[in-house]
Amino acid sequence: MDTRFLGIADLVDTPSVAVVVDVMRAFTVAAWAFAQGAEKIVLAESLDEALALKSRHPEWVALKDGPPAPGFDAVNSPGLLRSIDLGGRTVVQKTTAGTVGALAAKEAPLVLCASFVVAGATAQLLRARGSDSVTFVVTGEDGRADEDLACAQYIARRVTEPETDAAEFLRRGAQSRAASELAKGVRQGVHPDDVELCLELDRFPFAMVATLEGSLMVLRRRTVPAVGSHIRQPS
Repeated sequence: MDTRFLGIADLVDTPSVAVVVDVMRAFTVAAWAFAQGAEKIVLAESLDEALALKSRHPEWVALKDGPPAPGFDAVNSPGLLRSIDLGGRTVVQKTTAGTVGALAAKEAPLVLCASFVVAGATAQLLRARGSDSVTFVVTGEDGRADEDLACAQYIARRVTEPETDAAEFLRRGAQSRAASELAKGVRQGVHPDDVELCLELDRFPFAMVATLEGSLMVLRRRTVPAVGSHIRQPS
């Protein structure tokens, strides 16, 4: 499998398969939203669009990066989101990097959104599809976020080597700038468990596929049958 690892700004052509990675915290949060019962996640272009969608659909749940803000129901924190019942709800998500990266790749025939919590299922879906070429979009820090690059490299390796040891990749995530900022409270809208939750490998047995539905980019879960002992059912 031919792989590329690009920042959002470097995505100048349309890949056949794009895996958009945001470990801390957009696509960890998205996975938790599905685990909490969300039906789908709409990836908003801007805060204004997120608020406009919420205004048109008051029953939807809008979340964003940073501290709580008027019009938004939640913040981009897995530790905080895990206590919210989202059964059957639609979530609108706008973040600084993850949603931007997914929207940048929206013309690709297959767009997957990933983090460590769905790494195994994402790799398994790619392996089942037999893709010759995969572009990993490293969303954080203009493509330099080591937690995102480590996760992307781990998924790529695991496509061809399912028993790849994750320890070194997780160590890089734990020592990343994003992990440090979350742990030290530099970023707002944070729960003390966020870093630990973002580094929990294969927490969920599904991949996340984003597709254009009309004018909206919509993320949905796609269950992947567990193989081996890595992927486990959520408790």
